Amino acid sequence: MPRLNHSPRPGASLTVLGIETSCDETAAAMVRISQGAPTEVLSSVVLSQIDEHAPFGGVVPEIAARAHVQTIGSVVTKALRDAEVGAVELDGVAATAGPGLVGGVMVGLSFAKGLCLALDLPLVAVNHLEGHAVSARLSEDAPYPFLLLLVSGGHCQLLEVAGIGAYRRLGSTIDDAAGEAFDKIGGALGLAYPAGPALERLAAGGNPARFPLPRALLGRAGCDFSFSGLKTAAARIAESLASDAERRDLAAAAQSAIARQLADRTARAVDIYLLSHTPEQRRLVVAGGVAANGVVRAALQDLATSRGFTFLAPPLAYCTDNGAMIALAGAERLAVGLIDDLDVVARPRWPLDAEAARLAPTHLPGRKGAKA
Repeated sequence: MPRLNHSPRPGASLTVLGIETSCDETAAAMVRISQGAPTEVLSSVVLSQIDEHAPFGGVVPEIAARAHVQTIGSVVTKALRDAEVGAVELDGVAATAGPGLVGGVMVGLSFAKGLCLALDLPLVAVNHLEGHAVSARLSEDAPYPFLLLLVSGGHCQLLEVAGIGAYRRLGSTIDDAAGEAFDKIGGALGLAYPAGPALERLAAGGNPARFPLPRALLGRAGCDFSFSGLKTAAARIAESLASDAERRDLAAAAQSAIARQLADRTARAVDIYLLSHTPEQRRLVVAGGVAANGVVRAALQDLATSRGFTFLAPPLAYCTDNGAMIALAGAERLAVGLIDDLDVVARPRWPLDAEAARLAPTHLPGRKGAKA
């Protein structure tokens, strides 16, 4: 657990280095926050491992961890140089401590610990999901509270965000995440990894009404998601397609179905959010890799507009994994005095709303424990 190490610093300017290594991007960034001023992203360096994983059709944890080891030093050095900020000007170092591929998480977290030890700086261990939660605040005026749809390859959740470290889960996927569905359907259509962005390109000009696809959880109470049935149905149809036109139509149908479910379930969360928030607090934020999809954004924008909500989303560069979101989450924690000891551990699973995960896990415990 983070500890309160010092008094909060109201009005102080904080410059924080953020390190992100939870999956297949080695990323580092410098962010500065000041009270009453927009967030400054001084640098952001992201080194992708797509070429290393493409032959396997997905991320291989061992390959990812080794690649992080080989590149973490040069990526952090470039982030510092691009920001034109010396190490002595840093107020702290933030690093993803989970959830994610634990081998990769350990690389970034260990590097951050070494920097903190060498430079006598505070360490902030950041939940990767919290990084996504604050990512819209990198470029937008997105004051707390807000309703968040966090949607990526590994996560799909609806959360009330009251402030840094204050989350209430309203819904989560009970099987696959939306980004995983995009990738698996894209793979079935013969698209190379990562297939999600390629599927969006293929769907352009396609007829989304040509292939009927199942709508999961119709009539089910709550705000949970399910994409496994859609993924399987689309993959089976893909096996029988004979033309590029059919492939375009199936891509468009799958994309439309995913966007529709995201909007439908988010609408339920909007109703819950409205019960306890004022009209001035009507803000819908979408974050995560799938937030880069234009059809998904449009569906959520339409929902927000129809319900009188302000719609906010990060720039495309901050939708996917990056160090700037980790640096901002770390800076906001540091501003209220939350830091971590150097013995903090990497966590493969780490729910934002720990109480909801304990009382109502979306997956029953198994050999590896409940899925966060």
